[in-house]
This record gives sequence, structure tokens and C-alpha cells, in this order.
Amino acid sequence: MSTVSEVSRRPRRPWRRRRVVVPAAAVLVLALLVTWLVVRSQEEVERPGPTTVLPAGYPFGSGSVWRQDVSRAPVADGSPAMVRGLAQQVADHYGGVAAFNVNSYTASYYEVGPDTPRVDVAWDNCQGKKYTPKGLVGEGGQLSQVPVPDDAVPASGRDAQLTVHDPASDQLWELWRAQKVDGRWQACWGGRIDHVSRSPGFFTGGFGASGSGLAISGGMVWEDDVRNGRIDHALSLAILDVKHWKTVSWPAQRSDGSNRSDDAIPAGTRLRLDPSVDVADLGLSPVAAMIARAAQTYGFIVTDKSAAVAVTAQSGENRATDDAWPALLQGKKSYEVMKGFPWNRLQALPQDYGEPTSN
Repeated sequence: MSTVSEVSRRPRRPWRRRRVVVPAAAVLVLALLVTWLVVRSQEEVERPGPTTVLPAGYPFGSGSVWRQDVSRAPVADGSPAMVRGLAQQVADHYGGVAAFNVNSYTASYYEVGPDTPRVDVAWDNCQGKKYTPKGLVGEGGQLSQVPVPDDAVPASGRDAQLTVHDPASDQLWELWRAQKVDGRWQACWGGRIDHVSRSPGFFTGGFGASGSGLAISGGMVWEDDVRNGRIDHALSLAILDVKHWKTVSWPAQRSDGSNRSDDAIPAGTRLRLDPSVDVADLGLSPVAAMIARAAQTYGFIVTDKSAAVAVTAQSGENRATDDAWPALLQGKKSYEVMKGFPWNRLQALPQDYGEPTSN
């Protein structure tokens, strides 16, 4: 027989619900706090993040090298020596002021519609090649079926660069030493990018108009950039002494450099303005200040070898439309635009920075 202890037989006390009294004022405060938190969370969701403002017709998408934020990228070990060399290049030429190419050696750009007639651009063998480059001309060639406007004007200067963008077909062409002879367009070199809005921003196969194969239009300062008051893409930079062509830094695809110095800058090198620099304290021209801020976020990319350190602008005086640059520069001469730019505060990013890794 089992027994039951005295404790177990003791009658249990009924459970009593304790009444908690909360003052009405506290209830009101709590309700207001909850309401504020809900509204604040909705604002955080609905508040737009940082937006980019691109020029009308800008051809490259967010996945291209021209749209990458490099403000937190690492700095190359050899950066100080490369930057000293670049700053010296600026100091030794044209009164120590880098060029802002508006009137010559610019980037002439035309956006065309689907009804623009396409023509085969003839190959001008201005370099005296002993062979016809494969894939340049003929059916499907880089210079075939190009929708060049009849009244297009290449940029002034020996390079005579000309860019044509067809948004409808999502294609972009860049021609080097383009000219119209006896009613027919011809060019010494050039290239085509298909699916340009999804492209990395450079030509492949040795084609293109720049010495590096990078698209000139991706890094030029557009008229609309200045109208918008900001530049939301990387900038092309031409320098005097590009490292020997055997050394190329991605995203460059090739090089025309000849400098064998260990500290020379390879084509394709990304150069960022130190993000800690307070641009407002530099006393720069409005355009140079825009360039400086863009260089802190997107950087420069070395695209070409030239007779001066130069930033390229969208072609002005040689376009069929009126030249907008005198008004955009607010009376300042193009050779004065970059005065005071802190070239010695640039930072070179590591070799091949941003190159996709293969699986």
C-alpha cells in the first residue's frame, strides 16, 4: 500500500492573480514611443540611399570599371614612388598645371537613333602595317556597319577620336584618326563594344581608340557632369611616362608605354585622391573640385600616353552643336582649370586591382 505524505495532503491555496496598475501617463508615453519607433523604421526603409547622377546617354552600367567605388580600396606598396613621379611630370610641364583637354585631344561623342544609316568605315593604314588586321574590316568587323552621323566631327588633334553610341542596339564604337575623305568615313583603328550597358568598359582583342583599350567615353568629363554639379564615374588620365608595354595593370588590355623604371606607372593603374583631403579647402576651380571629389570615390584610370598629364573632356568646339564649355567653365581658360590640384595626394591602388578572379 502506498502512503501519501502530509505535505501532499495539505490543501493547496488557490492561485491569486495580481493586479498590476499602470498609470495612464505611462501608458501614453509608451504608446507614443512605439508610434515613434514605427514611423522611424518606416522612414529608414523609405529614405533613399546615395544616388548617382549620370550624364544623359552615359553608356556604361553599374558593373563596369568606370562605376566602381574605390574609396576604401587598399593602397599599393609602391604608391609613394609612383605618385612622386606623376606629380613631377605635372610640375615639369606647362607651368605645373595639368591639362584639361576641351579644345583638342578630346573625346567627340555622338548618340544616334536606330534610323541612322550604317556605313562600312574604311581602314586607313596610317601605321604602315604589312597586313590587314584580322577582325577589323569585312563582314562583322569592328569597322563595319557603323552608324556614323553624316555631319559628325572628330575631335581636334592628331588622334581625331570619334565615339558613336547606339542605345537601341546597345553598341558603342570608338574610332581613332577618323576622317571623312571624298564622302566616305575612314579610320586608322578603332573598335566596337556589343552589349555596352553590360560590358566591363573596355575593348578586347586589341581594338579600341585608346592606348590601353579602355573606352575613352567612360572616363571623359561630360558636359552634363558639370551641369549636374558632380561626376559619378571614374576619370581617364593620360600621363607622359607610361610603364613599358610588357607590364599592364587590369583593366587595361594593352599599352603603348616605354618607361622601364621600376616606379613607372603601368597603363590601367587606378589612382585615388586621398579620401581624407578636404576638397573645400583646396581653392580649386568648380570643375577641378568636381574632379577631385570623383577621384576620391571612383579614382582616375591611366588610359593613355600623352605629351602632358591630362584629363579628357567631352569634345566642345568641334561638335556640330554649339560649344557649351566656355559657359560651363565660367570664363576660366581650359589650361587654368586644374590649377592647384593636389597630385601629390594621390594614392596608387595595387596592380590589377578589381580584376575578377577565375574559378
